[in-house]
Amino acid sequence: MAAPEMAALLLLSFTVILLRSSSVRSQGLQIGFYDSYCPDAEDIVRSTVEQYYDRDATIAPGLLRLHFHDCFVQGCDASVLISGSSSERSAPQNFGLRGFEVIDDAKSQLEAVCPGVVSCADILALAARDAVDLTGGPSWSVPLGRRDGRLSSASGANALPSPADPVSVQRKKFADQGLTDHDLVTLVGAHTIGQTDCQFFSYRLYNFTATGNADPTISQASLAQLRALCPPPSGGDPAGRRVALDQGSPGAFDVSFFKNVRDGGAVLESDQRLWSDAATQGVVQKYAGNVRGLFGLRFGYELPKAMVRMSSIGVKTGGQGEIRRRCSRVN
Repeated sequence: MAAPEMAALLLLSFTVILLRSSSVRSQGLQIGFYDSYCPDAEDIVRSTVEQYYDRDATIAPGLLRLHFHDCFVQGCDASVLISGSSSERSAPQNFGLRGFEVIDDAKSQLEAVCPGVVSCADILALAARDAVDLTGGPSWSVPLGRRDGRLSSASGANALPSPADPVSVQRKKFADQGLTDHDLVTLVGAHTIGQTDCQFFSYRLYNFTATGNADPTISQASLAQLRALCPPPSGGDPAGRRVALDQGSPGAFDVSFFKNVRDGGAVLESDQRLWSDAATQGVVQKYAGNVRGLFGLRFGYELPKAMVRMSSIGVKTGGQGEIRRRCSRVN
């Protein structure tokens, strides 16, 4: 590379770093926030996530989903962790959330070495990053400094996307959080390691829109595969049966999910609808591509940026909120 080209590249890289740093500071978050106050914080969270992942790899998508559900309701303030009959955690949209014990375990260890320093909200953000990394996905530096919220209401869970949402509704829900169509598709790509229950999509297989037929957007190969995994209600209740959201390579963080969407193999209706909208289809196609390695690396490059944007939604910093001593209840 010629000297002028190298200089231009270095200048561009430096400019990007400055912009990212400015964006992080504007949210009151900072990479390395605990370096002076609790230097082992990130290592403790990482080792805790690893221990649970080694016992059960399906905890990884659980932790990622837990962070997502937290951020979409009142911002990333760990309000989803609060127990109570009318808390977010009790809302129907949050049934099936997993990973609470991982966060509680990490919090307990952190309180033993750095009492009152590390927030539950930051533990959630770190655990989500580590979960992605452990499944073969990208890693990234997590801006920290979130404080925990004191309020948690089940009604707030209405802001969460639903498995049957059309793209217009998904777009609105993401836009309400300051996220774009590109963010929407990128973040939904996390379904590459997720699972769901048959009850959330079996209507697509047997009686879509009360026609007695399957959803016509499902490919025949995928239809046969999903019907084998989720028998019709008359043959037994499909509820409780867990199915991988990425039938191509479940458990591996790659671009197979986007290929499924392109080819009519998405499990959830909301995921498959991303192919029917011109704007979201373009992003799906970009990630699915034709060359697995090249486009997989591009998804790996875009996801960390989208995760940092999502994990900055409505954060509480400085004198806002509190640092909970236990994540399941306010101080």
